[in-house]
Amino acid sequence: MTTDRLPRMIDDMQLSSTLAWLIDEAGASPDADLFLAELGARLIDDGLPLAGGALTLAAPHPIIARRTWLWRAETRTVIEALGFATAGLSDVGPAGPPGKAGRAWLTGLGGGPVHEDLVGPGPDGPALAWIGQRPLTTAEIDQLRLAARFASAPLAALMARATLTAALEAYLGRRSAERVMAGPLRRGVGETIRAALLCADLRGFTSLSETAPPAQVIAALDAWFDRIAGSVHAFGGEVLKFLGDGMLAIFPVAGGSPGAACDAALNAVSAARAGMAHLDEVRRRQGLPPLPFGAAVHLGDVLWGNIGAADRLDFTAIGPAVNLVSRLEGLCRPLDKGILVSGAAAAETRAQLTPLGLHTLRGIASPCAVFTIPESVEPLTAPVRTIN
Repeated sequence: MTTDRLPRMIDDMQLSSTLAWLIDEAGASPDADLFLAELGARLIDDGLPLAGGALTLAAPHPIIARRTWLWRAETRTVIEALGFATAGLSDVGPAGPPGKAGRAWLTGLGGGPVHEDLVGPGPDGPALAWIGQRPLTTAEIDQLRLAARFASAPLAALMARATLTAALEAYLGRRSAERVMAGPLRRGVGETIRAALLCADLRGFTSLSETAPPAQVIAALDAWFDRIAGSVHAFGGEVLKFLGDGMLAIFPVAGGSPGAACDAALNAVSAARAGMAHLDEVRRRQGLPPLPFGAAVHLGDVLWGNIGAADRLDFTAIGPAVNLVSRLEGLCRPLDKGILVSGAAAAETRAQLTPLGLHTLRGIASPCAVFTIPESVEPLTAPVRTIN
């Protein structure tokens, strides 16, 4: 399209309200699905005989390469399709070229060929695709091209917000990312919450890291974190920190039910134990050593918020409860137990526990009642949600 055609096209086409929306309001759309649904409805109101549309955006996500939203004109509904990245690759992997999933879905929806516009710079920019109830005319295709041109700015705003959200969630966790985005970036901003805390740590990893090739060490760490973090997420918890070969996670108390949070933490440990047992069997067949781990669960109050230097912050949980669960996990080796539970958590959980008596924890003033969970105990409930 030449630049001198643009003023005439705007004058000739019935798109003034749609273009005004794209310029003035569309950039504030909270999500891509709402943007696509609104744009499709407006184009139909402008007289375009659309049967459906698709919007594809590159996804700044550890495992998702592209996200495609699919809009059906008949029902005005939007569904989402994901394209996953190949492990170990930074590009799109099997997600294919921009718009591939959208074009395939649209082909079976309407009549005539799919029209697609790449919006924004670069070959991997957003892609808008449409299909008509019948083959679209040249004038109608020009209308779609013009709409795509004006959609560049609001889609850039959508992608910028999505990039920020995805980056924060990947490095901080979903709940913590929401808090960071909602609050000011300064020290002293936080809140005291009650939560079940889970601290887990690999055994003998220092020896492994000194004797195995770096690639093998990283692969072992990733496999371990996949299982323990995946189990935490599956039961509604959130990983706060990866600490070398260890991890700290929280299960916030919701609705005044600390028992549910403690049960979820213990379920996550049981699920991780099952996953690691399978991994250890695979490693055994490969001639590799197993990856035993210890875990501790405690219930207490934590300060959840910003700490750090004036210009370099961290969003985490601190407090006596965090110190206690870390020290409790350190008892796993001398007590020769894989899972330890504090008296505070034991008083709330429904899990079957075995008492191990009172133990003094380094740096903790009062002795802690310690319990363990039998090796054969199954999770109390199914996961509360799927793994992210």
